[in-house]
Amino acid sequence: MKLEKAADQLEALGNPTRLQLYRTLVRAGEEGLPVGRLQEKLDIAASTLSHHLKRLVDTGLVTQERQATTLICRAHYPGMQALIGYLADECCADGTCPPVAKKAVA
Repeated sequence: MKLEKAADQLEALGNPTRLQLYRTLVRAGEEGLPVGRLQEKLDIAASTLSHHLKRLVDTGLVTQERQATTLICRAHYPGMQALIGYLADECCADGTCPPVAKKAVA
């Protein structure tokens, strides 16, 4: 993955609404969610949802598929894995890795 693409994806996820939207799609799994259901879950205006979805699609983090009259949105797992891999690729390359922290409860 190139630095510019990783930066674009991280910038897209830097918006709280987009991050919440993306996490909702990741939780939904391979089935994804229809746009209407996403709008209900996030309680945001259709135009706002469309704007945020476009940014996530443009950066390769989300895909959309038309099924008849329904638009299904899915997290693009290969894109997510590539970003995670990019972030972790050189972990501790120049030093000793710290111990793995347990999952924080927030």
